[in-house]
Amino acid sequence: MTIRTRLGLGFLAVAVILVLPLIVALRALERLQDETIALRDNEFAASLLLGRMRSDTDDLRQAETALLLFPSDTTRDRMSAEIDTLALLTDSLEHYQLDSAARSVRNAVQEVAQHAPVEYADALAKRAADAERTSEERMLPAITRIERTLARAERSLRQRTIDRVEETAAGGGAARRLSAVALVLAALLAGAIAVGLTRSVSHPVRDLERGMAAVASGDFAHRLNIGRGGGNEFGRLAQSFETMSRQLAELDKLKAEFVSVASHELKTPLNVVIGYLQLFDEGVYGPLTPKQREICRTLESQAQALSRLVKQLLDVSRFDAGGGRIDVRRTDLGRFLDDLERAFDVLARQRGITFRVVRGAELPTEVVWDTDRMNEVMGNLISNAFKFTERDGTVELTAEGSADIVQIEVRDTGAGITPEELPFVFEKFFQAGNQSEAAQKGTGLGLAIAKQIVEAHGGMITAESTRGIGTTFSLTLPVAAPAAVRSALSERLLAETAS
Repeated sequence: MTIRTRLGLGFLAVAVILVLPLIVALRALERLQDETIALRDNEFAASLLLGRMRSDTDDLRQAETALLLFPSDTTRDRMSAEIDTLALLTDSLEHYQLDSAARSVRNAVQEVAQHAPVEYADALAKRAADAERTSEERMLPAITRIERTLARAERSLRQRTIDRVEETAAGGGAARRLSAVALVLAALLAGAIAVGLTRSVSHPVRDLERGMAAVASGDFAHRLNIGRGGGNEFGRLAQSFETMSRQLAELDKLKAEFVSVASHELKTPLNVVIGYLQLFDEGVYGPLTPKQREICRTLESQAQALSRLVKQLLDVSRFDAGGGRIDVRRTDLGRFLDDLERAFDVLARQRGITFRVVRGAELPTEVVWDTDRMNEVMGNLISNAFKFTERDGTVELTAEGSADIVQIEVRDTGAGITPEELPFVFEKFFQAGNQSEAAQKGTGLGLAIAKQIVEAHGGMITAESTRGIGTTFSLTLPVAAPAAVRSALSERLLAETAS
């Protein structure tokens, strides 16, 4: 499955999962809406109906009183109208599940309708006693029964409404909890899918980053953990990466062989040229004019510089092939530092730069190093410091130590190196952008060789720098170069030679 397909399906799954809680919430809202509509259409409507019937019952009582005291066609018609209205409203009670109340009110209304003509006839005929007896014994008790029935119906409806509201509220709470649980589960599931998608992309990307970093540092044998048979973009990238690494390894091998052969081939004729120039300078082939002597010395100086470059190229090729040997022996560390201080004191005076060597109190007396190689490393670092430090600046060498470790720092107040260039200062042929501020141009090989020599001693070299403030090179070396390092280098050299 391709990465695009996987991402598309993953995003679709996340979208579907996140929509599910919304659907659950919408269904819960729909149920809540249905319950609210039912309350409005039943309990609330029934409550309004009972209120109107109570009002009409009051009007019926007033109409009965008017019929008793002032019998006329008007009071009779009013009484008939109130009875008809109350009878019509009574029929609606059954629609709201108030059947018992409806029957009781209907019977009472029928009784009132039955005795209303009798009361009207007695009152109209001036039979006040008969009219009052009909009112007190028939009409008023019936109207009172209507009022009491309505009161009971209202209490029953009120309780039913309370129960219905509580049930609706409980349903709403359950819906909220269900929605919250669904949302949490959906979020967890969506998060799990997102994490899975992220890992499926980030792990191969990080593996590719590590592979590219390994190749950039010269490890062309690095292999990726990405499966090449997956058929997706990362599988194809892994195949391309391995092809690239193999081609770079072949090119690096060809380059190393070319540098080694070219250096060897240049070394002999250069020595011959330097030898003849020295003979000319010594007058072996006859006296030289001052101009000829100046030219010979210039040629010898340039030939010596070229010879140093050839030596550096040979060193690089030997270390790359695993054949960079170190000849360790016991060395007086104090004398080693004194020699460095004396060697660069004259240069410091000429350049107007303060140079000092600071020794720690616990510095060991002796070390087991290749003195010539370490002198080459320190000379390179100190020379670079002088090269990039202006007059009135400072170059300081600090040596601290313990029973097993020696730490040396070469610190200057020179031009400094940018953060972008700093990670590459130990790479072969790399030259920082501050070369314009150097007193003398370099070849870009000195620091690469210094790193290889330090690592051959089982140590480590690092650099810190701030542009415009200065640079510090830090070396951490064992007091005695481990035999394991020397034997490993020898074995690697033998293996390379055999292959």
